[in-house]
Amino acid sequence: MEILYLLIPLSVVLVFLIGIAFWWSLRNGQFEDMEGPGYRVLMDDDRAQKKPAQKVADEGQEPAANE
Repeated sequence: MEILYLLIPLSVVLVFLIGIAFWWSLRNGQFEDMEGPGYRVLMDDDRAQKKPAQKVADEGQEPAANE
């Protein structure tokens, strides 16, 4: 029963900290665009940009065999 004297104030402090973190995130625009990042992930082009063979030859390098 004595543990409640510790757990109740601790839970109240935790609720206030979570409320402050939520308020801070609202004020700093964390919830402005909820759909944009999802679309950016889908439209992201992860393929490496390949140099044209002529440009590689002009630079004095040989093109890689696995290209």
